[in-house]
Amino acid sequence: MTTAARLPVPLKIFHGLGSIAYGVKDNGFSTFLLLFYNQVVGIDAGIVGIAIMVALIADAFADPIIGELSDRTRSPWGRRLPWLYGAPIPLAIAWMALWNPPAMSEPMTVTWLIGFAIIVRTLVSMCEVPSVALVPELTADYHERTILVRYRFLFGWGGGLLMLALAYAVFFGGPRGLTDPAGYLGYSLTGALMMAGAVMLSAAGQHRRIARPSPPRAETSANLRAIAKEMVRTLSNRAFLWLVAATLFAFINQGITFALTNYLLGFFWQLSKFEMVGYVVMLFASMIAAFLVVAPLSARLGKRDGAITAGIISLLVNSAIYIAYISDIFPGLPGKPSVAWLFAFVFVSNMFAIVLMILSSSMMADVVEASQTETGRRSEGLFFAGYFFMQKMATGIGIFIAGQILSMAAFPAAAKPGQVAAAVLDSLALSYLIAVFVIGVIGLLILLKFPISHSDHDARLKLLDDSALMDVDASGAHP
Repeated sequence: MTTAARLPVPLKIFHGLGSIAYGVKDNGFSTFLLLFYNQVVGIDAGIVGIAIMVALIADAFADPIIGELSDRTRSPWGRRLPWLYGAPIPLAIAWMALWNPPAMSEPMTVTWLIGFAIIVRTLVSMCEVPSVALVPELTADYHERTILVRYRFLFGWGGGLLMLALAYAVFFGGPRGLTDPAGYLGYSLTGALMMAGAVMLSAAGQHRRIARPSPPRAETSANLRAIAKEMVRTLSNRAFLWLVAATLFAFINQGITFALTNYLLGFFWQLSKFEMVGYVVMLFASMIAAFLVVAPLSARLGKRDGAITAGIISLLVNSAIYIAYISDIFPGLPGKPSVAWLFAFVFVSNMFAIVLMILSSSMMADVVEASQTETGRRSEGLFFAGYFFMQKMATGIGIFIAGQILSMAAFPAAAKPGQVAAAVLDSLALSYLIAVFVIGVIGLLILLKFPISHSDHDARLKLLDDSALMDVDASGAHP
């Protein structure tokens, strides 16, 4: 049963810790995987982009199944904990395998990439879907859910950025930089330990609060066809469909941006090792800023309008960076572009992009009660699994688009900073700018259709509470 009471801060911290695994995985897939298999293993960027997209889309179909199974899990510890204790160790092993392929033919290496990418992301889903499904179970309060979600983003981004900082400062600090094969062993081992440790610590920290015998299910469908129809009915909720349609475009943009980050920073902006570490610090500072800004923005504008406002600001500032560069008016040109101005622009753009993502996730928690009033069942796991299904599809599409942008720009393999032709870099920047702007505008227009406001949510909670009281009265259990 959910509660509207304020949650203790230690519980929020332990809950947020679980998202470190997602952050480490996301950092690896979005920032390094394309570069690793392209520049280190030596496979064409277009082929790698297609392979990663295929893996992500194939894996995404497992998410609704994981969500439904999580909702249906019955144990003395409840629905979520068995997943959170069982998945982390296999995840760590699969993560190591992904980054350490044996020497073999190119087709076999591509098969290895696709296979272990699917395994890793499926195991991450077995950790992340049950974990994030706890948000609407832990609290029913409209704003408290946003606060709880922001802790997830804080630790998720923190884990990913810690790996990024270690990559730039430690694992790839030698003369070969990001193309040093030896660095990926330390990178993958550290990531494996972080992911497994964070999920298990998060589960242990929440154990006393959530370890309760699973309640009996009101409707149990043993027939697979009946279960599938139940899932389709649940995921046909109008608010859910509008939200996932909007965030589809947001995550495509995120996939494009993350996949091109090292190309843009290393080859386009030509940041030094010290500046790359500073870039990571700046990104984490933008996460802290988003953590502080999101609650008052949501309280003032509501989740939907707050998310749209944040998205507009992020999109305009990010576009301004590359418009200024292409127009030769970016500070520092015609020499080296000003790193300070770059960091300032990216800080603002990234802060509001994170605010958009936090509010979107919090809106997903509110869809649970909207569906419950229609179907009579709570399906936290299924909804968040559907959300992750969309996210994986979108990220795969984003990485695919990034690979095609690199191929169309004729970006060379084994490239070195300062030695890539200006025409190639200009083509890369222009293609990136157009893709991100158009995709972002479409997503924000769709988000306008999301129908749940604060007052709508509170009305549904009251309706559900009144319904529960009537059920108790009808059973004769209430005097």
